[in-house]
Amino acid sequence: MKKILLCLVAGCFCSGIVFSQTLPTPSGRQLQWQQMETNAFLHFTVNTFTDREWGEGTESEAVFNPTKFDARQWIKALKDAGFKMAILTAKHHDGFCLWPSAYTTHSVKNSPWKNGKGDVVKEVADACREYGLKFGVYLSPWDRHEPSYGTPAYNTYYKNQLKELLTNYGEISEVWFDGAKGENAKDMQYDFKGYWNIVRELQPKAVIFSDAGPDVRWVGNESGNAGQTCWSTIDTVGMAPGKANPAYLNTGDANGKCWIPAETDVSIRPGWFYHAAENDKVKTPQQLVNLYYQSAGHNSLLLLNIPPNREGLLSQQDVENIKTFREIVNETFKINFAKNKVPSSLTDKKLNTFISLTANHPYVIDFKKVIKTDRAMLQENIANGQRIIKGLLEYWDGSSWKKMEEFTTVGYKRLFRFKEIASQKIRLTVLESKGKVQLAEVGFFKASTKE
Repeated sequence: MKKILLCLVAGCFCSGIVFSQTLPTPSGRQLQWQQMETNAFLHFTVNTFTDREWGEGTESEAVFNPTKFDARQWIKALKDAGFKMAILTAKHHDGFCLWPSAYTTHSVKNSPWKNGKGDVVKEVADACREYGLKFGVYLSPWDRHEPSYGTPAYNTYYKNQLKELLTNYGEISEVWFDGAKGENAKDMQYDFKGYWNIVRELQPKAVIFSDAGPDVRWVGNESGNAGQTCWSTIDTVGMAPGKANPAYLNTGDANGKCWIPAETDVSIRPGWFYHAAENDKVKTPQQLVNLYYQSAGHNSLLLLNIPPNREGLLSQQDVENIKTFREIVNETFKINFAKNKVPSSLTDKKLNTFISLTANHPYVIDFKKVIKTDRAMLQENIANGQRIIKGLLEYWDGSSWKKMEEFTTVGYKRLFRFKEIASQKIRLTVLESKGKVQLAEVGFFKASTKE
């Protein structure tokens, strides 16, 4: 799924973005998306059966035959592991469609699976509704099978398939436009604005992902690491295919005019699709916890890929590891030492209740007794913009203030890991900000022994 930045557009396509007089702010759909924190990717297609990452588009439909296919097993495992949305690769670069598209023969309708009567998209969408997860679709713009690719007619073909997905499967919460394309691929001028307009018309609640938005941007890498500095704002003015720096997307832009937060996509395995040879390379629960800190803990969202195997099931090791990952995170953040020691608005898990902080006016938390802590959390009320530029956490050692963490952005959520300290008082100082900071949540915790 190596990316080439070809989804960037000239001008700032910020449809749905709400601007205050001074700062960009998120739309309602962006705000809801950010608060999900951890979503799941499901990479599944003919590649699963040919042991490839990128299909050629020449694969026979006969190779697709997941004999024990069970979408409910997938989604129950994701639900049990605390994921809020599942995004399915409805069509990858090979052009094979996991639904019986009326516009191509290259789909499940010509596979032996369920005698050509199956519909992976429907079964996953239904399972998501059953278990209370949101559902998203990935539809690759690059199509190595469709003969019209490289001509204007392909845009019509693509729009027709997009309409099928957005009208036949209930509510769609995210639409994923991958920017990957082979170096030797035909030249193709995608009508991205036209694609996005269809999403807005048919699924107005859905966020749209592409390399630079319009709703959600790529984090700039596939290693699961959002920047220590991570602004939800960027500028797309002047951007064109291949001209965006991944480092820019990773950190965002303090002066950006468009609210387009980063999504951190990474796979639980070395590859995006299932490969039996990688069964002993599944990321451990501890590695997944680290990814959570580096993504959701850096003002991003973790999109973790868990690829179904050839039987059509999530592999047992993957299922066990994501479940243990969630247990560790839940254990770490179960007890907030700041509860009842700060205004209730700072521990009620609501962004729209907050206190205002002014730069260089320290805010001291007195725990009334010595606590031992090695994890901290800060959240801003991003509904009114992202304001913290630089800050400092310190603890009282009995005679003077000692530095815990000096940091840059906070945004929706910033998590800190540090060597255990024992103290009765901790203070937060905003060193630099865009006006008064709206601090929505604060927390101090003790890490699970399983981390």
